[in-house]
Amino acid sequence: MQQTNAIVFYNVNIHCETEVIDGYIRTNNKTIMEIGEGDPHLGAGEYAIDGNGHHIIPGFIDVHIHGTAGADVMNGEEAALRTIAASLPAEGTTSFLATTITQSKEAIDQALKTVANYRIKYQEAELLGIHLEGPFINIEKAGAQPSEYVIPPSIEQFKHWQHVSNGRIKVITLAPEMDIQEDFISFLVHSGVIVSAGHTNASMAEIRHSVKKGVSQLTHLCNAMTAIHHRDVGAVGAGLLLKELMCELIVDGLHVSPDMVNLIYQQVGPDRLILITDSVEAKGMPPGTYSLGGQIVTTDGKKALLSNGTLAGSVLKMIDAAKNIQKMTTATIGDIVKMTAINPAKQLAL
Repeated sequence: MQQTNAIVFYNVNIHCETEVIDGYIRTNNKTIMEIGEGDPHLGAGEYAIDGNGHHIIPGFIDVHIHGTAGADVMNGEEAALRTIAASLPAEGTTSFLATTITQSKEAIDQALKTVANYRIKYQEAELLGIHLEGPFINIEKAGAQPSEYVIPPSIEQFKHWQHVSNGRIKVITLAPEMDIQEDFISFLVHSGVIVSAGHTNASMAEIRHSVKKGVSQLTHLCNAMTAIHHRDVGAVGAGLLLKELMCELIVDGLHVSPDMVNLIYQQVGPDRLILITDSVEAKGMPPGTYSLGGQIVTTDGKKALLSNGTLAGSVLKMIDAAKNIQKMTTATIGDIVKMTAINPAKQLAL
């Protein structure tokens, strides 16, 4: 392609928040300058690309990602964040939340400081902030989170981490039933942090109570939480029934079966689902041994496992999550735009 300061994509279906426009997008090769209907009038030096009736959709927002391409957020190094940010656009992801894992306080400190000092470069995915996953979780539902570092909820500890991160913690995953003093969730909500219930052994009643306190999301629905039982539908049932809850979902066909994905889609619908990857540094890498927050993870290129066989995040790409949910459900491209871009954007108040 010739070098130009302006590129116009025409004959495309442009998916905006409330409508689909049959027309064109004019860019300056960096920023969208204009969206219009029909055919564009080309200016001097503009390069036109015929979209042949294909779709242009917003970039994906991955609000739960630990790593990719051999880099882990918990490495606590700028180079790791740079690798992640540079790799994500190839899978359609244009912004993300650097996601931590339950680890020592010192390791979390270092990871947060690194994010606080990070500055994005042109053509990288934008680092929107931090998803603090743990360590305030239920040890009984630790999953791939190192249980030896699980700690009780602490307002002072969170204040310290928010200070260290320069206020960049946007989402926190915690087990709401561990908020025994009934003050931690309320503090987080009042400080503007999205509280997501995950790695939790909560009953439906406990989730319902936490929603009243401000919990507004569930972390990787179905995974590391109480399943549906006929006497208590648990956290999964809460996700299906409580309209106040947005629900993260890993659609790799492993974390949640295709039939369950379809059931969730039919019950929850595209307005409350947020597709995530929960990917680790093994994503995009050849089969072998890698790391997740200091833990050894092996991959065969299709899944990532701890030594005990526990799924350790995923090697899922967002573009594949979108394709998978199309195959497993009746989701349209418009629905996928909601689940990969609009919903996370609204949740983060972007």
